[in-house]
Amino acid sequence: MKWTIFLLSALFIFSSFAIYSLDDVRANYSQLATDKKMCSELLAQLEKNKDQSATHLAYLGGLQTIWANHVLNPLSKLNTFNKGKKNIEQAIEQEPNNAELRLIRLSVQKNAPNFLGYHYNIKEDIQFIKNNRSQIKSNVINQYIESLLKD
Repeated sequence: MKWTIFLLSALFIFSSFAIYSLDDVRANYSQLATDKKMCSELLAQLEKNKDQSATHLAYLGGLQTIWANHVLNPLSKLNTFNKGKKNIEQAIEQEPNNAELRLIRLSVQKNAPNFLGYHYNIKEDIQFIKNNRSQIKSNVINQYIESLLKD
């Protein structure tokens, strides 16, 4: 009986902590600019996760740049954006031929204000994504590509 209570308690405690995967981030990526709570939760999970992959780093950077929209203090906003930009660029440096990483950078650069100076790779990334779209197997990501390339 004690073990049953212990196991049920442990299950309840662990299930109350949301564990997000990159698939969760991918599925919700386009909504994060308008959903502050979800952005905060996913960002916290990515920051905790010690995954060292370039894809993880790029999504972390993407979420950091999106989080800058939700920050009120202008200096914090700029620092958060720059941290995210650095992570995206570092990820692309690790895997320059990864179309998904280029998609993340493209989504940020297309939405970043020009005065931030982070818009120089848009044409390059659009062409790269068009040429290497077959790399991306996720339907969610392919739908996001369609909407991003239309704009």
